[in-house]
Amino acid sequence: MVFIKVKLRHSTAPQKPGTVFYLLRKGGKSVRLVTEYKLFPDEWNEKEQSVVFHEKQHSPDVKDIDARIKNDINVLQNIIGKLPPDTSIKNIAETFQTCIKKQYFLAFIDDQIHDLIKSSAWGTARNYRCARNSFATFLNNRDISIYSMTETLILEYDSWLKKRGITRNSISFYMRILRSVYNKAAEELFFDSEHLFGKVYTGIDRTRKRAVNEETIIQLKNLNLSEYKTLSYARDIFIFSFYTRGMAFVDIAYLKKNCIKNGSIRYIRHKTGQIINIRIESCMEKIMNRYHTKNDYIFPIITSSDENIAYKQYQNSLSYYNKQLKKISILLGLSSPLTSYTARHTWATAARNKNIPLSVISAGMGHTSEKTTQIYLASLDNSIIDEANKFIINSLYHIEDECREKEIHEI
Repeated sequence: MVFIKVKLRHSTAPQKPGTVFYLLRKGGKSVRLVTEYKLFPDEWNEKEQSVVFHEKQHSPDVKDIDARIKNDINVLQNIIGKLPPDTSIKNIAETFQTCIKKQYFLAFIDDQIHDLIKSSAWGTARNYRCARNSFATFLNNRDISIYSMTETLILEYDSWLKKRGITRNSISFYMRILRSVYNKAAEELFFDSEHLFGKVYTGIDRTRKRAVNEETIIQLKNLNLSEYKTLSYARDIFIFSFYTRGMAFVDIAYLKKNCIKNGSIRYIRHKTGQIINIRIESCMEKIMNRYHTKNDYIFPIITSSDENIAYKQYQNSLSYYNKQLKKISILLGLSSPLTSYTARHTWATAARNKNIPLSVISAGMGHTSEKTTQIYLASLDNSIIDEANKFIINSLYHIEDECREKEIHEI
């Protein structure tokens, strides 16, 4: 049995505040845990082991000190309750001191980011860093104790984001990350988490998918970009994405030559970890052969074997790719610019317009969001998806022939 007492050690100097400390006793042994909290004698009730509030407080942060003492005791009690009963009082004290050292929120996020980078979770690390930097800006780069975070503070942050014109989905993105970090801190630092995020939005709004029609894909495919190599390259990557059932840019960037086997592309989706098989059609092969590289990758996006450098190359290439797509959009006279996601949305829309079953579309794109669909799709023959893809690709050429016949007839 561990006994906890809160005490005030009076200062030897007159008119100076004393120091709050915790006394732990177990089996005849005791340990003192000295805090940084300072209180005057008339601000402390020794018998009740509690802070005294009155009109003329000497210490400006009495309320904050009271809250932190109560939180510390709660943490100590949680440590004692969760550690094995035979844990020594010394180990209890050391665990508590470790928790106190890690109590600052921004520093805790930095530790999480560091761990993510070590495990090569570059995308998640980047997302955490974005949320961290946003919250740090709101705090004027002043770190705060995790224990002092409140629902009011989160509501103020929510209001601050809205005033800056941040979209609802982006706000939700930041809030979900902060909530995840806060809950992880509660687990690691032995404190009871509060429902700080109950009054802010943490869902995901459906956004309009900016798909283009098949005629636009044909225009893009036939666009003369012989004098613009960078635009031609961006166009080919976009078309390749469409041909490969909306393959994400990150998967195109990391696509290796050993993914090509027996006339198929077999790769693992970065987003979901799902294995995707795509039968190679001649139009896909032409684009891949056009960009032959000397390294392991199919496209000249990643050139380094260092994971950190490779991820930076992917990020830089994605940004540049989207810039080139905007320029192409202007050449095509599109009202909404093409993005790296447009090819994916367009393939799904084209498939749906041709009455291809939703289950086939979901399997083709590697969706895993609906559990019942996942169970059904697990046994779906991949050849059905390949035939659906071939049907979509062939329909492009059919539409193209119709357009040409119409032009000839008009002439």
